[in-house]
Amino acid sequence: MPEVRGIDNVFIEVGDLDEAVAWYERIVGLTLKVRAQGMAVLDVGGDVAGIVLRSADPVSPTKVWIEVADAKDAASELGVPTFPIPTGLTAEVVDPWGNRIGFTDYTARPDLARP
Repeated sequence: MPEVRGIDNVFIEVGDLDEAVAWYERIVGLTLKVRAQGMAVLDVGGDVAGIVLRSADPVSPTKVWIEVADAKDAASELGVPTFPIPTGLTAEVVDPWGNRIGFTDYTARPDLARP
């Protein structure tokens, strides 16, 4: 078995690439790294990997959780509730295409949190 070290690129199908880039920048706080061949790669914390938005019709919904320092803060900014998970709390939003984006913290397991 290969050694799993973390999440690589996450591919999310969207109906309108321009609208999706704007939504993910405005609501999720990500920035565009590169755009080519019907895709837009969004930066996630300076990692090499990122979230890749792809134009698709029909769209198949995806769920992605992004680690944050405090899910309560994210939930407050977005106007959504948090819910408990074994490592802490998570708050989720749904983009215009039905994809669920989670903001999860490691407040219950700080030993697992990224610095």
